[in-house]
Amino acid sequence: MTDSIIFDLDGTLWDSTDSVAGAWNCVIAEETDLKTRVTADGLKKLFGKMMDDIAAEIFTGESKSRQNELMDLCCQEEQRVLLRHPGSLYDDLEDTLKVLSKKYRLFIVSNCPAGYIETFLKVTGFSDYFTGHLCPGDTGNAKASNIRAIVDYYNLSAPVYVGDTAGDENSSREAGVPFIYASYGFGTVKDPDGTIKSPKDLIGLLEHKD
Repeated sequence: MTDSIIFDLDGTLWDSTDSVAGAWNCVIAEETDLKTRVTADGLKKLFGKMMDDIAAEIFTGESKSRQNELMDLCCQEEQRVLLRHPGSLYDDLEDTLKVLSKKYRLFIVSNCPAGYIETFLKVTGFSDYFTGHLCPGDTGNAKASNIRAIVDYYNLSAPVYVGDTAGDENSSREAGVPFIYASYGFGTVKDPDGTIKSPKDLIGLLEHKD
């Protein structure tokens, strides 16, 4: 019987790409000579990757150290912007979390910078629903390792991971955790253990599974 749910964040719990694109473009305009700008749709294809990989794609031609410096500035600016202009929550998310948190322990594991998950929890007021969270900004490790760390640290016996991209699916498999596909998110996957079309579908899916 499922005892816990570990969620991805972007494309699974909310969509912050409009606000993040605006924040990153401010940094690009102020700190570089690049003529191109990121878009919300472009970020949906990048989110879920490690931050240094995203930096390499956006800041091609810059040194590795400069890429990381610029990415750090982007992440600092996005968190300032998100405090004023939060991402869009997916339909019925809070009601779903209220129901799920009464039966399961809830967690977040996302490939994001330190402070991003905390910003999400602060602007939504959802902290009480979640037991813990991890990201590469906290540990220096990729998603699979962080999923496994949550499972081990909290002694979870039957967790599932909910995400929206092939990277999420691969990380979940590597961590040895069943994967549920949030098909309303940013990406596509190959062979999930379950599929939901909205957050609230998770309630029925897990009840049927258990």
